[in-house]
Amino acid sequence: MWKVSEKKLKRVTDLNIVPPVGNGIPIGGSPIWNSRLYNMRSFSWGGPKMIPSMDDFIFPPGGIPSLRLPTVVVSSSEMALVPGCRRVYANGHAYHINSISNNSDFETFISADDLRINLWNLEVSNQSFNIVDIKPSNMEDLTEVITSAEFHPSQCNTLAYSSSKGSIRLIDMRQSALCDNHSKLFEEQETPGTKFFFTAIIASISDIKFDRGGRYILSRDYMTLKLWDINMEANPIATFKVHEFLRPKLCDLYDNDSIFDKFECCISGDGLHVASGSYSNLFRVFGVAPGSEEATTLEASKTPNRGRHLQTPSKSGRFVNLGRGCRDNTRGNESPGSEMNGGAYDFTSKLLHLAWHPASNLIACAASNSLYMYYA
Repeated sequence: MWKVSEKKLKRVTDLNIVPPVGNGIPIGGSPIWNSRLYNMRSFSWGGPKMIPSMDDFIFPPGGIPSLRLPTVVVSSSEMALVPGCRRVYANGHAYHINSISNNSDFETFISADDLRINLWNLEVSNQSFNIVDIKPSNMEDLTEVITSAEFHPSQCNTLAYSSSKGSIRLIDMRQSALCDNHSKLFEEQETPGTKFFFTAIIASISDIKFDRGGRYILSRDYMTLKLWDINMEANPIATFKVHEFLRPKLCDLYDNDSIFDKFECCISGDGLHVASGSYSNLFRVFGVAPGSEEATTLEASKTPNRGRHLQTPSKSGRFVNLGRGCRDNTRGNESPGSEMNGGAYDFTSKLLHLAWHPASNLIACAASNSLYMYYA
């Protein structure tokens, strides 16, 4: 029904419809209304009401050829990023790959497993060159494995790799095709009388990273972060204690296999901070500026400082400045917050992976199935 508001009706015009031609189809082939509607003329208020209905609508048999429905293109304004595999570099390793590092020449990269390091060309996926092979002829003679490998950030012929014995080897690919002989060996000498059952396990290096300038190497073993100068092979120039408070619990950590966890490390782009992960989704950030005593512990969560009561670090620690290359062989302060959260650490939630942005003061941490990014 048509409704008229409570206003005075002022004007009504004729219903101008083209009269039918032929079999109820007007010129032009458009559908028409029943002819009884064409008798409708101007009417006044209260006059007859002629209301068209769908019963008056007539379609000829076979439809109307000239009638075309408009084509509507539906498109989404949101951009969906779908990852796709562009190339597979297969059959290069017999063991699990633990490291991949791109070369500064933007043409090659290396991949490392426990016993071998292979050199690949980005455009060739079916062939690689073995540059390091420490596999003995008799596997019973195996004493160490490769744990991490990293290309120098600017020298395309130089790379470093670490081992389970706590040593770092620097090799030059210009010396020979098979680089089994290293050019430099970085290994801290053991203090006499300090060796015990877990010494070899906690000395194993899980990750190494070059700083942006390539002058320093940061290594991570189970207990500490160590900073090495590539011009000084005897000892690290700085040591940052990350898990020193766990030393009395090594037996328990060995029983639940937590002592074999592999934590990564990273250096900030400006070379003023180093960081590494820990348990209970915590990660530690150390300052390396001259006279810096900075040692911050944060939780990888939406509220990084939630429920964490940090102790003030002691003033005994001094750290080296990456930019000036100080040679103070000093150790960092002991881990603050050793009794944090009542001393109850969750060894099932561990922050193993983190990375620092090469140019910005931005750090990304992977905890469980979440990725957290922090900007200072």
